[in-house]
Amino acid sequence: MKTLPTLDLSRRRFVAGAVGGSFVMGLGLALPGCSSKEATEALVSPKPDAKFAPSLWYEISGTGDTHIFITKAEMGQHVGTALARIVAEELGAEWSQVRITHVDSHPKWGAMVTGGSWSVHTSFKALSQAGAAGRQLLAAAGAAHLGVPAEACTVANGRVSAGGQSVSFGTLVSLGLPGAELSAEALDALPLKAPAERTLLGRPVAALDIPEKSRGEARYGLDATLPGMVYAVPLLPPTRYGSILTRLEDGDATTIPGFLQTLRIEDPSDTIQGWGLVIAESLPAAWKAAEQVRAEWTPGPTADVDEAALLAEGARLADDPAEGVRVVDHGGIDRVLAQAPRRLTAHYRTASALHFTLEPQNALAHFDETGHCHIHGGNQWQSLILPVLSKALGLQEADITLHQYALGGGYGRRLFGDQMIPAALAARALGRPVKLVFNRDQDSRFDCVRSPSVCRFDAALGPKGEVLGIDHGVAAGWPTLSMAPGFLAPGLNDSGRYDSFSISGADHWYSLPAHRVRAINNPLAQKTFLPGWLRAVGPGWIGWGVESFMDELAHAEGVDPLAFRLARLDGAGPNGGDGPANEGGALRLKAVLETVRERSGWGRALPKGSGLGVAVAHGQERGMPTWTACVAEVAVAEGAVSVKKLWQVIDVGTVIDPDGARAQAEGAMLWGLSLALHEGTAFEKGQVRDRNLDHYTPLRMKDVPELDIHFAESTAFPSGLGEPPLIAVAPAIGNAIFAATGQRVRDLPIRLS
Repeated sequence: MKTLPTLDLSRRRFVAGAVGGSFVMGLGLALPGCSSKEATEALVSPKPDAKFAPSLWYEISGTGDTHIFITKAEMGQHVGTALARIVAEELGAEWSQVRITHVDSHPKWGAMVTGGSWSVHTSFKALSQAGAAGRQLLAAAGAAHLGVPAEACTVANGRVSAGGQSVSFGTLVSLGLPGAELSAEALDALPLKAPAERTLLGRPVAALDIPEKSRGEARYGLDATLPGMVYAVPLLPPTRYGSILTRLEDGDATTIPGFLQTLRIEDPSDTIQGWGLVIAESLPAAWKAAEQVRAEWTPGPTADVDEAALLAEGARLADDPAEGVRVVDHGGIDRVLAQAPRRLTAHYRTASALHFTLEPQNALAHFDETGHCHIHGGNQWQSLILPVLSKALGLQEADITLHQYALGGGYGRRLFGDQMIPAALAARALGRPVKLVFNRDQDSRFDCVRSPSVCRFDAALGPKGEVLGIDHGVAAGWPTLSMAPGFLAPGLNDSGRYDSFSISGADHWYSLPAHRVRAINNPLAQKTFLPGWLRAVGPGWIGWGVESFMDELAHAEGVDPLAFRLARLDGAGPNGGDGPANEGGALRLKAVLETVRERSGWGRALPKGSGLGVAVAHGQERGMPTWTACVAEVAVAEGAVSVKKLWQVIDVGTVIDPDGARAQAEGAMLWGLSLALHEGTAFEKGQVRDRNLDHYTPLRMKDVPELDIHFAESTAFPSGLGEPPLIAVAPAIGNAIFAATGQRVRDLPIRLS
C-alpha cells in the first residue's frame, strides 16, 4: 500500500471538528435557541441557510439536505453515488435528501486522485468515521431536544428517534448544533455499524449522477464557456519530444472568417515541446484555419522509431537476466534454472493501445484580475498536474484553481492534465479566456499511449514437468517515471527503483519454490512517447503473460489448467495475506476459482472448434486485491475467433453499490475482450498509426458475448472494481483458443494465422 494516497492525521483530526465548540454526551446538553417556542417554529419553518458541518466531507442544511463533497472524478463509474453511500450509511441520512458536489482543487481537500481503482478503498475508513462522528453529534442533540438519554436514540432516515418521538436533521440544524473536535484515536474508537445493520451499503438505491446525465444537464469540460473566450486548436509536432517548430505563418488562414492569429507555445516545464496554436472566435473557424496555416518542424530524434523497434528493444532487455529492478526474488532461481532437467521459455507481447475517450481532450483557461489562474475541465489527478502548471506558469500552486467537470471518459488518460498547459499559456499571452479543443486525430497523436510490452518467462521444470521455479522479466515504458517519479518504489537489495504500476500482477499469489520478477524500463519507449496509465495499467499486459504461461506449464505437466492453479493457491507463507485489505490471501482467490469452475461447467464436452479457457487475477495491487476468476468460451472457425460467453466471479469485499459494481464489471470485462481481439495500434515514424475509429476498431455491439457475473458474498474491507475485472479476460480467451485449436497465441491483440 506504499503507493496509495492516505489522509494524514491532522486531516483525520479535523474530520469531526470543523465547527469548533465542545461536545458533551448525555442529558443536560444545552442547545442554542432550544426553547419550546423556537423548537416549534423550527419544525414549521426551518432555516434553510443554517448549516451543520461536522466534517470536511459533508454538511447538513436547515432543510435537512445532506451535501456530500466528492473529491473524485466522475467519468461514468458513479463514484459520487458510491462515496455518498458510505457517508450516508454511517450518518443515518435520508437518501432522497442526499446531494453530491464535485469540488475544485482547493488545498483543503488534500491529495486528489481518481485512478488505480482506489476511490472506495482509500476513502472507506475516513468517510465512514466522518459519518459516524456526525451521527454521534446528532444523537446527542436529538436526545437533548427530545429529553431522553442519548443512548436511547436511534439515528436513521434523516431523523433522531426515541420513545415514539423523533426530530429531523433539518430541525436540529435550524436550532443550532455544537461542534466537537475528535482526535485520530477518538475517531478510530467510534462504533461503526455492523454489516447486518446497514441499510444503504449493498442495497439498491437510485444513483445520484444519472438523472442529470439523462436530462442532458451534466456539465463536461466541452460544455464550459466564459464570456469573451476564444478557441484554440493545436498544431502538433511530428514527435512528442525534441521537435522544433521552425516555421509558423498564417498563410491563407487569414481568409477564414473568425480567424485571429497563430501562437507559438514556449513551455518552461518542457512538457509541451514544439507546439503552435491556431486561435479563432469559433471552433469551426479554428479547425478550418489550421488547415491553411503553414507550419514546419525539425523532427525529434525518434522520428523513425516504429513498433517493431520498440518490441525488439523490449525483448532484448527482457532476455538479459542482468537487466531490471528485482521486485520478487526467492528460492535462488539462477541455481534452480541451471540444475533443472528441463526448461520452458516463452515471450508474451502486447501492442500499443490508445484511450479513445468519447470526449476528446480539452481545457478552458483564464486569469482573473488578481492574476489567479482558473482552468475548467475534467481531470483525474489534480495533485499531479498542479506542480507542472506551477512550473509552466511561474505561479505558486495556490494561485491556480482547477474547476472540476464530469469526464466523458477517463480510463487513465486524464490522470495527466497536460492539455491544460498550452491553454493556460495562451490565455496569459492573449489576455482573455482560451478554450483548447482537440479533434480525434490530434487527441490520438497526443495520447499517453499504453506502452507496448514484452514479458519473458523462463521456467525450470522437473523430470515430470513439475514447476521448480520461474524467472520473469517485464519490459515496457513506465508512466510513473515520466509523470510521477516520486512514486517509484525501491527494488530488492538496492537493485534500483521501479514503476510499481507497470509490474503489478507479476507479484502474484501462486506458491512457487523459486521465483524472480524483474521490472525493466524500455528507454526507447520512454523517449518516443509519453507512456500512460490505461485501465488496469501493468496487470493488463502482465496478466496476459502470467496466466497464459500458467496454462503452458499446466500443459507441460499434463495437468488440467484449472486444477494446476488450484494446487498453487494454497495461501502458504506471504500468500496468506498480511492485513485487512488482503485478508485471506490466496485462499480467497482459490474460492472464486472454485466458484467459476462450477458456474461455467468446466470440463464439459464442447463441439469441435470450441474451447474453455481460464485465468485469474488479483486486481491492481497486491496490497488491495480484488480477487477475480474468469472462464471464456470461444469458437474458432476459418481463423476467426468468436467469444460466446464470459463467466467471472469477483470477490471485492464489501460491495458498496451493487448496480454500480455490476456496471463496472461489465465495462471492464468488455474492454478486456476488446483489447484481446480488436484493439491495438502500432508506431510508425515516431507516431501512432491509427488515429480515428475507422481504423482503430474497439469491440462492436455485434461481438458482445453473454456475460455471467457473480459477486462473492463478503463483509471484508472493500477494494476496487474499475479495473480488476478486465485483467483475466484476455488470457482466458487465449487459453480457450488453445483448448479449441491447439494453437498457442502470445501476442495481443490476438491474430490467428
